[in-house]
Amino acid sequence: MTGDLVKQISHGVYVIGVSDGCHQNAFTAAWVMQVSFEPLLLAISINPEHYSYQLLQVGGVCSVNVLGQDQYAIAKHFGQSGKDKMAGFKWQKDITGAPILSESLAYFDCQVSHYADAGDHKIAVCKVVAAAKLNEGQPLLYRQTGNMDGR
Repeated sequence: MTGDLVKQISHGVYVIGVSDGCHQNAFTAAWVMQVSFEPLLLAISINPEHYSYQLLQVGGVCSVNVLGQDQYAIAKHFGQSGKDKMAGFKWQKDITGAPILSESLAYFDCQVSHYADAGDHKIAVCKVVAAAKLNEGQPLLYRQTGNMDGR
């Protein structure tokens, strides 16, 4: 019952691109929020047991890619683990070198400022160093994904 109630909290769905300088990966996240205007900071929740967390810790950079309402399949794809899941998508880079999903609505290019513990996840607080709008559309909301995350 609680899982259904939590979906009433409004937030979007994002693909987070991470890189350690040599390797890169991307994962779906719904727990992203702005936490400061000056400097512009975003907080990202990430499972510390996932490969992407290792890359984020080593590289200290990430991109937050805003998905559109017609991009549910992309959210589902990056919500799964697997080899070469970045293949078949167009990627670009900005200041940090983190992978940016070219078909996203917008992106935020970030450097990690610090981490905090958050139950079974870690919070990465990230400073936005660049951002841009890439495509038109309305953002995909977490509640529109049904039980994509198995909850």
